[in-house]
Amino acid sequence: MAETKSIRLTVNGQMHELDVGSKPGQIDPAHTLVYTLRETLGLTGTKAACGQGACGACTVIMDGRAVNSCKILTIECDGKSITTIEGLKDPKTGKLDPLQQAFIEHFAFQCGFCTPGIIMTTKALLAENPHPTEEEIKEALSGNFCRCVSHYHVLKAVLSVAERGE
Repeated sequence: MAETKSIRLTVNGQMHELDVGSKPGQIDPAHTLVYTLRETLGLTGTKAACGQGACGACTVIMDGRAVNSCKILTIECDGKSITTIEGLKDPKTGKLDPLQQAFIEHFAFQCGFCTPGIIMTTKALLAENPHPTEEEIKEALSGNFCRCVSHYHVLKAVLSVAERGE
């Protein structure tokens, strides 16, 4: 009997041990992180879109850095800590993260499909640089694509959080 390989990753503060293999209930070695988040763990806030890392819709924070989860195999995430859009709200109170609230206050979304990726990208930026300039925000968002909204709403939302120091 062959030994089953498993990986461990922490998603939104919760440890998951996932068996790797091709049987039902296992993580196929070819599964991307976005697939595992959505299909195995039921975290559908992370969007699967281009599958090539070009649009940013699948952005999550892994070990403090914004990454495209469509470009990373789940098996490469062994031992990693991952935060998705669902992990930003306060688990005890349900209160939204200040960045999520700022997006609402500044109408920084329309259809909302790309919004989780944009929020996760800017959340990682603010963790690294709590007071970015408008140019630094634009640079951080250069990998996120939105067809609906003018990015000036997004800029206003991110700058408002940076100004308040949240």
